Amino acid sequence: MNMKRIPFWPVFLLALLLSACGRPAENNDHTMNGMIRESPSPAATTSPVAGSPLVSEAPPSASPETATEEPTPKLYRMNDAFRFEPLSKETTNKAVLLTFDDGPINKDILLSLLDTLDKHEAKAIFFVNGYRVKQNPDLLKLIHERGQTIGNHSWDHINLKNESEQSVEQQIGDLQTEIESLTGEKPKFFRPPYGSGGDLVRNTAKNHGMLYMTWSNGSLDWDKSTKDKPAEVIRNVLEQLHPGANILMHELRWTADALDELLTKLEEKGYSFIDPAAIETNR
Repeated sequence: MNMKRIPFWPVFLLALLLSACGRPAENNDHTMNGMIRESPSPAATTSPVAGSPLVSEAPPSASPETATEEPTPKLYRMNDAFRFEPLSKETTNKAVLLTFDDGPINKDILLSLLDTLDKHEAKAIFFVNGYRVKQNPDLLKLIHERGQTIGNHSWDHINLKNESEQSVEQQIGDLQTEIESLTGEKPKFFRPPYGSGGDLVRNTAKNHGMLYMTWSNGSLDWDKSTKDKPAEVIRNVLEQLHPGANILMHELRWTADALDELLTKLEEKGYSFIDPAAIETNR
């Protein structure tokens, strides 16, 4: 039987097409002619505007619980003589509170005090004046950043006992506001200039959430008899030393020079340093 010959080229093309359909897909990281194609990032897609890259937000993941700092337990209360007594028998009474008044003034002196406190792992209250805070806001922030406590010592360092109710409120309240604006925290301790107050001053401090205190151990570092004499500062503190002492010092060069030896001698006598955060303030 005379059969028609099937043309060669259509058969070849059909075979080639069938072979291509059955071949595995090429690796997505490459294109024809050996060109590498950028694969889109898993986090990227295309925005509704053509050609505009859009990074999609990753699905929300379970965030770790926010770490909250545990409040310092209250270990001491202040008595009417401005000395500190332990709240329980488990807490030692051989402890003192360190305080520094009338700053912030000088960065070098302040840094020396802060470094010495850190060396002895001691905390203190820095009772500051408003007009000096206004002059040296960065020094106030430095005290706060170094983990020390800031106290209110009135705006102008005047004798508040002689002032009107309006003036007392202004002297105390304005400084509270200023300190909070710079550190985010309001002071919890108040010391009147010259230790001179009265019921009006006490009540005003209490209304602002502060514990009113003077001191029970004066270093006399402000007196001319101790100027430039660190050894006298040390001697004065040790002569008046008692359990729960509330030690008054100032931001002065000779006090800074005396501090390391003073704290060492206190430790040798078995004394520790009261953390202001451990003082009960609601009295």
